[in-house]
Amino acid sequence: MRRIPCALLGLLASSACSDRAPDPRGVARDEVLVQIVADGRADTRPDEARFTAGVETIAATSREASRRNSEVINRVLAAVEGLGVRKDDVQTRNVGLSRIDYGPNRGRFQASNSFEVRVRNIDKVGEAIAATTDAGANVVSGPSLLVSDQEAAGRSAYAQAYKAARARAQTYADAAGLKVSRVLAIRDSGEAGIPQPYAGDMAAEAQAVAPAAPIVRPGMNRSEISIRVDFALAAK
Repeated sequence: MRRIPCALLGLLASSACSDRAPDPRGVARDEVLVQIVADGRADTRPDEARFTAGVETIAATSREASRRNSEVINRVLAAVEGLGVRKDDVQTRNVGLSRIDYGPNRGRFQASNSFEVRVRNIDKVGEAIAATTDAGANVVSGPSLLVSDQEAAGRSAYAQAYKAARARAQTYADAAGLKVSRVLAIRDSGEAGIPQPYAGDMAAEAQAVAPAAPIVRPGMNRSEISIRVDFALAAK
């Protein structure tokens, strides 16, 4: 059996001890890890709106209530489409039919139908709401004012968050007499919340004289996001 010299055994043992496993966090032996959580915000003007319009009809029989309800709903839909709203932008939300068991209409039937309308031209929201009530909608709620491209709306917020994280890492580096050598990881913590202003819920009842178009002001929506960035700091 061939023997390995003791000097060679010592060299191998020394080499094995000096080979350290890489740090799972990504930092090198001469670097310091700093993890920064930063927020970013961006204000974007809404460019579309959604509101719900519906019709409630009461009659002596379920058949009559449904018939009258369908007549009015068809008029409301025609009015919306007349403003250029596409059929794909109108979606049914609820259809109901029930017997009334209390109050002055006890024993009669109530039919209801409501749908959500998406208006892509923010300047026509008030006109669209007025068109539905003019046509006979007696239950209206919304609108919710939205930014159609949420991803684009959040880009400046993400850029702002990264700049804030980088600036904070630089502050730590300066205080410690180090420099920011590289970025190890960027983690998207997601949206902290996107408040969406509402023009208020409106309850409208069919009247002989149609109401004027409501005033809808889009204002601004704020996108708020949070990220975590891992930086490696090293000697200057």
